[in-house]
Amino acid sequence: YAGVGYLKAGLQAADAITTVSPTYAGEIRSPAYGMGLEGIILARSNRVSGLVNGIDSHEWNPASDGHLPARFDAAHIAARSRNRRALEAEFGLDAGDGPLFIAVSRLTWQKGMDVLVEGIDHLVGMGGRLALLGTGEDAIVQGLHAAAARHPGKVAIRIGYDEALAHRMQGGGDAILVPSRFEPCGLTQLYGLAYGCVPVVSRTGGLADTVIDANPAALAAGVATGIQMNAVDYPSLAMAINRTVALFAQPDQWKRLQKNGMRADFSWTVSAGAYAALYRRLIAGRG
Repeated sequence: YAGVGYLKAGLQAADAITTVSPTYAGEIRSPAYGMGLEGIILARSNRVSGLVNGIDSHEWNPASDGHLPARFDAAHIAARSRNRRALEAEFGLDAGDGPLFIAVSRLTWQKGMDVLVEGIDHLVGMGGRLALLGTGEDAIVQGLHAAAARHPGKVAIRIGYDEALAHRMQGGGDAILVPSRFEPCGLTQLYGLAYGCVPVVSRTGGLADTVIDANPAALAAGVATGIQMNAVDYPSLAMAINRTVALFAQPDQWKRLQKNGMRADFSWTVSAGAYAALYRRLIAGRG
C-alpha cells in the first residue's frame, strides 16, 4: 500500500508461518482479523499453521503450588473449598451458594472487559460474586469501581499485577471469565482448566480451540470443560452467566467439568512436539 512492510516481507519469504492456535490461523485470513495482511496470508495459506501455546506445568500445578492455602489435584478436588474460603476472605466477599467468578486480565476493549462491566449487575442478580485482578483503561477501571460500590460483599477488584494472587484466584475461584473479542491463544483459560476453575470464554481464536463447550452433546459424552459464548455483547455474556450458574447448581456435572479440564494436557510437552514436527518437515524440505 505504497509503503514498506517488513512483516509483510517476512510473510512472503518465510518457509513456514505459525501462530498460536488453529482457529486464529483461520481468522487472520479474513479482513476482520488480518488487519490488512489477510490477502498475503490467504495466498500463502498452505504455509500457515496454528499451534496452541503451552503452559509451564511446573509453575502452574495445583498439586504443588506454594501460593495456595490448600494444594489439590483432580482426584482430591474437594480441597479447593479451603482455597475458595480463603479467597473470599482476601477479597472481602460474602460467602454464597452461587459461583465465585474471577477475572484476571488486562482491562481493555480487546479483552471484552467493557462488556463485563455491563454484565456485573446481572452476574450478582443471578447469585454470583466476582473477584477481579487487572490493570488497564481508565473508563473500565472506573466502571469496575462503581460496580464494587453498588455491590459490597459481592464484587471486589484489585487494580494492579500480582502473580501470587493470580494463582490463589485460579485455585479458589469457581469460574474464570475470558470474554475476549479476539484472542490468538490465551493463557488464563489454560490455567483455569489446570486448576479446576471452569473457563467461561468467547468463541474465538485459542479460546475456541482449548475449551469444550458444555452443550448437551458434550455433557452427554462427558467431555465438556467450560462454557463458550457466541458473541462479545451483553446478551451473550448474560446467557453464559446463566448457563454457568445452572451448571454450578448441579454438583456432579460441575465436578465433571472441573476434572475434565484438569486432566487435559496443555503442557509445553505437547506444544513443543508440534513445533518439532514442523521443523523436521522443514529440514526435510517438505514445508
